Amino acid sequence: MQNTLSLDYKVETITHERDSTLPSSQQKCLDPSQELCKHAHADVLGIHVSAIDMRRALELSQRWIERGRPGYICVTGVHGVMEAQKDQKLRAILNHAIVNTPDGMPMTWVGRLQGFSEMDRVYGPGFMAEMCQMSVEKNYRHFFYGGQPGVAEELKASLMARFPGLQVVGTYTPPFRALNLYEEEALLAQLRSCRPHILWVGLSTPKQERFMAEYVDRLGVPLLVGVGAAFDYHTGRVRDCPEWVKRAGLQWCHRLAQDPRRLWRRYLTNNPAFLWKITRQLLKSQPTEHVL
Repeated sequence: MQNTLSLDYKVETITHERDSTLPSSQQKCLDPSQELCKHAHADVLGIHVSAIDMRRALELSQRWIERGRPGYICVTGVHGVMEAQKDQKLRAILNHAIVNTPDGMPMTWVGRLQGFSEMDRVYGPGFMAEMCQMSVEKNYRHFFYGGQPGVAEELKASLMARFPGLQVVGTYTPPFRALNLYEEEALLAQLRSCRPHILWVGLSTPKQERFMAEYVDRLGVPLLVGVGAAFDYHTGRVRDCPEWVKRAGLQWCHRLAQDPRRLWRRYLTNNPAFLWKITRQLLKSQPTEHVL
């Protein structure tokens, strides 16, 4: 029997036990009355990957910003899912994000096999570009946190040139360690002064997810988004690949060829393990059709 689920009018509630280690804003997300914290999701090895496409991701982001309460979005692919298999705290952080976008084609394929036929990839750099385009009309202010020294400033110049009228009100390049009290205060003061609507976090997974969960209630920013290598893509440090390579699920090969020393373990260890685990999960489950 076919089930039809319209994300615009009807939602599937995600329920969890309250976890005192999570930020208070994410505790509030467990309240079933909060509409944006209830939506359909695919189950990818225990990670709730939002059953959305780009249009829906933009819509949810806009509504959350205009609500004004702090929350974070995770952009999740195979690497994040596999890291969460060995880190229960990371799993909780991912599952309590307001949205977990399907960053890689494997996330989308699993969702479709679970019945979400219109679920589509929401790729981190693409999502960032679409949000910047929307922000010109909405007058949203952006702040870039992360990257190597100089990258955030270069990203600011690049995106402001690409999207005339875009407001980038600040950048911050963190050290390669946890912030100390002085650095925290400096960051908070900068954010209080420029009051961004969106803080883009360009660290690696799982650093960016842990940062967002730790600081979401302290920064005074409505929306934090962890986009990993998007800073490097938009500044030309990492070359993008053709769209057909992305749609074929082979972007990891393109990235591996550019940086084999750093990425070989991630892809050549995680990818086969993911394929084995997700095949076992799917063989045990029965698909049900849903419509976005």
